[in-house]
Amino acid sequence: MNASPERYSRIFLLSHMRAFTSLAGHILGSHPQINGYYEMHISYEDTSALDRQLDVFLEGDALKENSRYLFDKLLHNDYLLKPEQLGPANIKILISLMEPEHTIKSIVDLFAQKEIEDLYASPFEAANYYIARIQTLADFSRTAKHPYYYFDAELFQRAPKMLLSRLSDWLELDSPLSERYQIFSHTGKARKGDSSERIHSGRIDRTPIVYPHIVIPEDVLHTAQEVYRECRRQIIGNAADSVSLD
Repeated sequence: MNASPERYSRIFLLSHMRAFTSLAGHILGSHPQINGYYEMHISYEDTSALDRQLDVFLEGDALKENSRYLFDKLLHNDYLLKPEQLGPANIKILISLMEPEHTIKSIVDLFAQKEIEDLYASPFEAANYYIARIQTLADFSRTAKHPYYYFDAELFQRAPKMLLSRLSDWLELDSPLSERYQIFSHTGKARKGDSSERIHSGRIDRTPIVYPHIVIPEDVLHTAQEVYRECRRQIIGNAADSVSLD
């Protein structure tokens, strides 16, 4: 089978940490037409990045026969996507946000579990990351010439059937995305996404997670909420299509 990068269209999910992106990656990556499910930590600023993406994927996984897409997600401002510089590649872009309070608490909870003290174990620093990231996504929405699809990340738990139907249509898949997904070689590994037991369930878990032990300073949360509302408004307004909780 020809494994040249030019053969494959691309799906890029632009989001932030703790927004069900590991779940999204596993659902997408379980579809027979899609390869990839984890964060590859690559910038896509020229066509050579597409070769690199394929090489990284093949280090731990095999391409599916008759598959069409390669998937990656970008969750940090260190990694850029410049679709207009990727040559003739067919690209599908998804952008997703989750509301700030749950997201910031989830980031703090995750990084507080690390053996070495981490910057993001602080609610203040976790909020700074979140704010900077969604502002960058709003900037992308204003300047990118390539169409994208927006969805609220909460829909994975609140209305998964509807969300997956809409994503299947946007991605022009031959069969619908499923709420059940495969476990892959990098599932649960550090720096590859969600490392909790939930990701190993193989299905969407709708059980809510709360963090009563984590307190976000009121002024920090207020700022994050204001930025989220404005950035989300801009991203939805600039989207080619979208599905949201509204």
